[in-house]
Amino acid sequence: MKTNLNLQDADSFYEQLLDAHEGLSKEQSELLNARLILLLANQVGDAKVLRDCIEAARQLPA
Repeated sequence: MKTNLNLQDADSFYEQLLDAHEGLSKEQSELLNARLILLLANQVGDAKVLRDCIEAARQLPA
């Protein structure tokens, strides 16, 4: 599992993510996040890496 910044252009990704949520209701935004998570998980593909990421996300401070 990669924990160091690995995005080529993190600022652009964050801006794209915010733009994708613009004008959506809370429910639509949550559905977009769920679909995005599933698409990205499919790209990762490795069950152990995904399990480690879930555990790491649960442990990080809110």
